[in-house]
Amino acid sequence: MDSTAYDDPGLATNDLVLGWDLGGVHVKVAAVAQGRVKAVRQEPYQIRQGLAVLDGAFAALPAWAREARHHAVTMTGELSALFDDRAAGVAALTDWATRHCQGEIAIYGGRAGFLPPHRAAAHAVDVASANWHATAAFVASRLPNALLVDIGSTTSDLIPIEEGRITGVGYTDAERLASGELVYAGVVRTPLMSLAERLPFQGQDVTLVAEHFATIADVHRLLGTLPEEADQHDTADGRDKSLASTRTRLARVVGQDAGDAPDHVWNELAAHFAELQLRRLHDAAARILSRRKGTARPPVVGCGVGRFVVQALAARIGLTYHDLADLVPSAEGAESYWASSCAPAVSLALLAADRVSDAARG
Repeated sequence: MDSTAYDDPGLATNDLVLGWDLGGVHVKVAAVAQGRVKAVRQEPYQIRQGLAVLDGAFAALPAWAREARHHAVTMTGELSALFDDRAAGVAALTDWATRHCQGEIAIYGGRAGFLPPHRAAAHAVDVASANWHATAAFVASRLPNALLVDIGSTTSDLIPIEEGRITGVGYTDAERLASGELVYAGVVRTPLMSLAERLPFQGQDVTLVAEHFATIADVHRLLGTLPEEADQHDTADGRDKSLASTRTRLARVVGQDAGDAPDHVWNELAAHFAELQLRRLHDAAARILSRRKGTARPPVVGCGVGRFVVQALAARIGLTYHDLADLVPSAEGAESYWASSCAPAVSLALLAADRVSDAARG
């Protein structure tokens, strides 16, 4: 299991407030002390294999993650086929958090606010997949107007913020899928066959093979745009991530072998898939922006491991781009990269730290 992290040396665990994002393929945790992000850590896994993999990821985290006194938890792992429904997933992951996180624990319920663990199951609709809301709430506290775009390994969140308020029309996954505020297209795990049924290739309109032969990670790897730190998951065929193997997977999507065409042809095909992904996000962003009441054009705030796509989207629609790390206290260097890549965990930790400070002041 690979891990990726930014760690600030000399962490005093008693002073830390942790934000946890329990996803289906990553656990992400961020530590905040004195209003500053001190550490960020991410571990990959496949939760559909059982909660034991989450135990393994937790064990691989540094000691500060197990010893801090204050924890705030959000989740998307409840969507996994491991659970019969979201409510069961919320209950199971809340129980997991209470057994593993030492000290005070709050479950993030988005529009329901911070909840004690015993109330999470009753608010399962609010708790389920509320990690996007934590990021949006943090951004709204820093920028009154923005279009927040978080592109991760699997999905993209597009969240409008107006006058310091989250103004998206959807909240649940189903509502946000319908509104275009949730797009199932990331930069690592998205199957290429989901992006189109047919596309132009070598002068013909070619039908794609409806098999899980390749993912969007192959596209961005071949184009040289995928950060190495983001390329953590297995390939569709279980083979290596060399460019030669990447071209082999891409060729199979159009029913060919890599040797059937020169390398530049596969690069062009990869570029077209990248365009299809960007076009889908552009359409979603245009729909969201068309609902805005104000006349001022907001900046785009980008985060997630796919924020290189967010930058391209901002340029395409003519909006100023800001990285979420620019809003995070003292985030710079390696810390800046992981503050944006693990935005919900970082945002939740900062929101929870404010809550702890307010409580301490009485």
